[in-house]
Amino acid sequence: MQAEEATPSGTTRIRGGLSARKQRQVAEYIEQHLAEEISILALSSLAKLSPHHFARAFRHSFGQPPHRYHMIRRMNRARDLLLQSKLPVTQIGVRIGFRETSSFTRAYRRYSGITPSEFRRQQLD
Repeated sequence: MQAEEATPSGTTRIRGGLSARKQRQVAEYIEQHLAEEISILALSSLAKLSPHHFARAFRHSFGQPPHRYHMIRRMNRARDLLLQSKLPVTQIGVRIGFRETSSFTRAYRRYSGITPSEFRRQQLD
């Protein structure tokens, strides 16, 4: 069970996660570096925590491990690009950090259940 702590505003806060400021910093860093591999060491340094403590605090705060959060953010960006741009699927994959179209297609299928091309076709119908 997690300890709770009363805040000055009278609400309770569950302890063990990242502070709101650190959550915002980490989330912004991930957004700015979506197309890159981001190490747990880089994120933990940003939050000024050990890698182990950071990973546990991140999962507590975001509900998933850092790598999964990063991948979901990449797939959300891909979905937005598929909807809002005329870029070829290959270029969208490169733009969000995939070197190979097949890798992007596999990742997108795991994320949404369909390939990026199928998703785009469905939006046109």
